[in-house]
Amino acid sequence: MPNLAQIRKEYSLNKMDESSILTNPFKQFEKWFNEALAAKVMEPNAMNLATVTENNRPTARTVLLKGFNDKGFTFYTNYGSNKGKALEQTPFCAITFFWPELERQIRIEGSVERGSPKDADEYFKSRPRESQLGAWASPQSTVISSREIIEQRYKLLEQKMLGKTLERPKQWGGYLVKPFLIEFWQGRPSRLHDRIQYTLVDSAWKVNRLAP
Repeated sequence: MPNLAQIRKEYSLNKMDESSILTNPFKQFEKWFNEALAAKVMEPNAMNLATVTENNRPTARTVLLKGFNDKGFTFYTNYGSNKGKALEQTPFCAITFFWPELERQIRIEGSVERGSPKDADEYFKSRPRESQLGAWASPQSTVISSREIIEQRYKLLEQKMLGKTLERPKQWGGYLVKPFLIEFWQGRPSRLHDRIQYTLVDSAWKVNRLAP
């Protein structure tokens, strides 16, 4: 068993202060995201999505960000999945991006609403056909007795829809996370990390530095 207490890394790649950040947190996110792309961060749009179950228990998983603007952050999933049910019950979530290559993390908390069917249709059409078939074949989050069941469903659907256009399943679509808190974290030496937090107050963003 490795000594976990001895696993540590000193962060020293960059710094962040109030004079270097943008006043709009969405623009600041875009800046950092573009830097993550330039640094060839593995899966830069991968984000941990935390929701609350009907029993008020937190649950989390990794999903992919598929769009963002001044309204919020968009991802897609099966509405009947566990996360879909949780968001219908409690329309709030937290998402976290961690980019170790840049020693950076972004935390976001906000309310959640379903995206427009039009946007979902357009995104579904842009997906690889294999992903479209997968969205139809998988009753996401339900118990299945074996992998073969899903593979058989996929093959049958593939044969049935050969040469045909796949429309978006009605149980599949987007969610928009509308933030009221966004925190940018930059690793620094001696664990004295930089933390800049944007909080939405009366439709305006208030900026504060947090102790590490």
